[in-house]
Amino acid sequence: MKILMVLTSNGRLGNTGQKTGLWLEEFAAPYYVFKDNDMQVTLASPAGGQPPIDPKSDDPDAQTEATRRFQDDADAQERFANTVRLETIDPEDFDAIFYPGGHGPLWDLAEDDNSISLIESFFMREKPIGCVCHGPAALLHAKGPDGFPLVKGKRVTGFTNREENWVQMSEVVPFMIEDMLSNKGGLFSKGNAWKPHIEVDGNLVTGQNPASSKPAAEAIVQLLRK
Repeated sequence: MKILMVLTSNGRLGNTGQKTGLWLEEFAAPYYVFKDNDMQVTLASPAGGQPPIDPKSDDPDAQTEATRRFQDDADAQERFANTVRLETIDPEDFDAIFYPGGHGPLWDLAEDDNSISLIESFFMREKPIGCVCHGPAALLHAKGPDGFPLVKGKRVTGFTNREENWVQMSEVVPFMIEDMLSNKGGLFSKGNAWKPHIEVDGNLVTGQNPASSKPAAEAIVQLLRK
């Protein structure tokens, strides 16, 4: 099985002058779930090359077993430093697609035409689509074959308003994940803040927060093995 992981290329936190990017745990945990299940993983991003990492996700208190494994994995770091450009990806070459979060995707993947086209192609082909935390930002403009928002009528989750308020980013982000998914007709579900919570509706898998990244990836594996 071949998995495409789509990572943000945006390292700027809006107009604040601060840095952002992907949240390291949300990349590392799914990456190793896929690798440990003998799946081929390709890393892609809008700009290609090295994706930015949110500095806060590199703090000592944000480290997990998966992030520590990544820091000691020369092969994974080489792959991470050389992501392929999203525009070169053919959806026919992959069995599933997965979007880690971090605040970066709110600005680039939410609006990236190549990403939107990939999501719609995977959906039409009934291939699993996974997004965790702020990764569902990539679903903002994605539509189903009926022309309606892809998430309409589907059980979904993502970073909640409460969690966004908690990290004091509500006034910085271009939109709130919970509000966006609900406004698009998604049946938004949430668990306790910072605790694992995922939703699986057909081939669409969404995770609420960093703690949900591993369970979301495991759900993708289960879908591929059916």
